[in-house]
Amino acid sequence: MDQRETSGISAFRNDIASHRGYVYSTGSRLSSRMANSRLTEAVIALADFRARRVLDIGCGDGTFTVELLQRSGASRVVGVDPAKEAVELAREKGAGLPLEFSVGNAYHLPFQPDSFDIACLRGVLHHMDRPCDAVREAFRVAPALVVVEPNGYNPGVKILERLSPYHIRHRERSFSARTLNKWVRETGGLVTAFEWCGLVPMFCPDWLARAAKSLEPAVERMPLARNLLCAVYAFRADRNDS
Repeated sequence: MDQRETSGISAFRNDIASHRGYVYSTGSRLSSRMANSRLTEAVIALADFRARRVLDIGCGDGTFTVELLQRSGASRVVGVDPAKEAVELAREKGAGLPLEFSVGNAYHLPFQPDSFDIACLRGVLHHMDRPCDAVREAFRVAPALVVVEPNGYNPGVKILERLSPYHIRHRERSFSARTLNKWVRETGGLVTAFEWCGLVPMFCPDWLARAAKSLEPAVERMPLARNLLCAVYAFRADRNDS
């Protein structure tokens, strides 16, 4: 792991120390709750998790790993993250639940091939210097992936990446759907389902969050508008074993 990637992990470690969790998952902002709930809905809609073994790669503080277990019907959910502090907090959040958390590197996951049915990478690849390698490694341990990434076609996302101190500190960057799909093909997979979704900015005033939420369903149904305005590109990819 190079110095830039290590600096990105350090930013999240600082969040744990300052907030007892990540800013976007532990804050009380209405906008964050709305945005994250929509992303969870998208993840669950893209694959049948019922009675499946699921690996949450880049689980962070465990907030969404717990949510995935509770809402998806998965039989087993394991979270892995390179930040030890985040994993420790995730274990606290998951206490008493059939969850496992471990410290691990997405490029070299500590699991045997096909240990899982589905691997989730929710908001992970855009923090990595070798995202294509992470996709390849995810396909090694699971035949199906569900990926959620910032929408690289959204001009607002691009502006935030350049100007927002939070985005700069956490090394936020977005990729186009075309690039993400290409990585899937290069690693022996095929995108089998996708959607552009979410309109509520993660950190915004309540009035704006409510207004954006009211427009969200309509925007998500409009082909050109959703490609440019939705917050994320979410997709399922299946490994081509033929």
